[in-house]
This record gives sequence, structure tokens and C-alpha cells, in this order.
Amino acid sequence: MSDLAAEVTAALGRSILPSVIARGAAGLRVVAAEDGVVTLAADGSPGAVLPILGRIEAQIRAAVPGDLAEAARAVLDAEINPAIAAHRGRVTVAGVTGGWIRVRLDGGCQGCSLAEVTLRQGIEPLLRARLPQLTGLIDVTDHEAGTEPFFSPEKR
Repeated sequence: MSDLAAEVTAALGRSILPSVIARGAAGLRVVAAEDGVVTLAADGSPGAVLPILGRIEAQIRAAVPGDLAEAARAVLDAEINPAIAAHRGRVTVAGVTGGWIRVRLDGGCQGCSLAEVTLRQGIEPLLRARLPQLTGLIDVTDHEAGTEPFFSPEKR
């Protein structure tokens, strides 16, 4: 088994397999890994895996060593941004230094009175679970410049 196949197999067992099995598949396994491309096979119901393919890819990309900024973007795009889009929000990676990820909250999240709660109780724990190399998260958003916060500080 190649190093890449072993890393992906470990990631599957750590964070992906329980979700896939809970959705009704019998399992998910690496069938090939070469030139940076991994092929997976789902045992059982493919319908259990198809709806969460983006999440599976983001978790594998995050778990396999590489560019932390790119891994964070993949997790944000697959798991966080679809959820906060309901509040007209979006989070982007502004940069990475020494394991610290700088994020910027945009749209309805910029200036929102619950932005810190979203960041510390939603985004940061998920990124920590998916990116073991994460040291911490820094919010670089200019919240004072927010023009349409979802929960306005004045509405409290």
C-alpha cells in the first residue's frame, strides 16, 4: 500500500467511515492511489455516499498533508459556506502563517452580532476536527464596515 493510500485509509477510518455507514453504506475503501489521485469504492448503497461526496473530498484533502490554506478552503467551501449562506454569509481564508488561519467573514456575517459565536463554536471546532495541523483561527474581518449584518448589534 502506498503512503497516499495509507493516509487516505486512515482519514476514512477517523472521520468519514462512520458518516458513510450511518447513511446506509457497508463501507468505503481505497482501490487505487497513484500520481496523487485516489480512487474509492463504496460497498453497499451508492446512494449513501453520493450526497456527501463533497464532504468526503474535503475531509480527505484536509487529512492528507499538503497546503493548509487550500485544505481550509476546501472544508469551508464544502461544509461551512453552504450552512451560513442561509444568513447571506460567507467565510474565506485570508492567509495562513505557522498553522494560524486568518479568515474573513463576508456578507451577512460581516458585522453580525453573532459572528464571534459562529466562529468559535461552529467554524473553529469543525476546522480543528478536519485539520489536525491547525494551531488557531484569527478573524481579520472589519466588522465595523458591515452594511447588512444578519443579526444587527442594534437589534439586540
